[in-house]
Amino acid sequence: MPEERTEASGINMPEERTEASGINMTAWERNEGGMPRLFSGWRLAHAQGLAADGQPHAYVRPAEGLTLFETIEQSELSDEQTYVLYRGPNVYVVLNVYPYTSGHVMVIPNRAVASIHDLDPAVYTEMWDTVLLAAQAIKDAFMPHGLNIGVNEGLAGGGSQPDHLHVHVVPRWRADTNFMTTTAEVRILPQTLSQSWQRLRDHWPSSIA
Repeated sequence: MPEERTEASGINMPEERTEASGINMTAWERNEGGMPRLFSGWRLAHAQGLAADGQPHAYVRPAEGLTLFETIEQSELSDEQTYVLYRGPNVYVVLNVYPYTSGHVMVIPNRAVASIHDLDPAVYTEMWDTVLLAAQAIKDAFMPHGLNIGVNEGLAGGGSQPDHLHVHVVPRWRADTNFMTTTAEVRILPQTLSQSWQRLRDHWPSSIA
């Protein structure tokens, strides 16, 4: 029988061990300060080099003198490895690796600023134009019932990376908040990150009509 452990929420969290590698495997992921993510349809491996969905993923640490998002943008890794969807002159778009729903992306200025008031006018305009591109790609790729679009500025505003402003674009469905979120603080995500990345790349618009 698999071992069980109980988090603060009182949820039994089964742990399994692979026969080949001996790596502890669990279907639960708790990001720091947030709720766990439960990906359905497969068992998740949380070994080094694997993302929350159990797939190979580049683990990026902030380089000296750079923010995490600056490090990702300047990385020599492929866009497929870092889940970068789009690169503009001053702004890029990347999948959130701790998504609220599948297809959750972030629109990020290449150069870090902490406040929306610190953006150069040209970067400000490009950022919101890119939000339109991201929103269109999400609508075409996932056909959600709605979107959440917003900025969390500063720690008090809920920003997970308060030193680097970014815009969240999140697809929403009428049934995406259910008992799993309400009672267990868990999100169920039906796609791997790489599948979401490919789907959005395939539907990325060249421009907004």
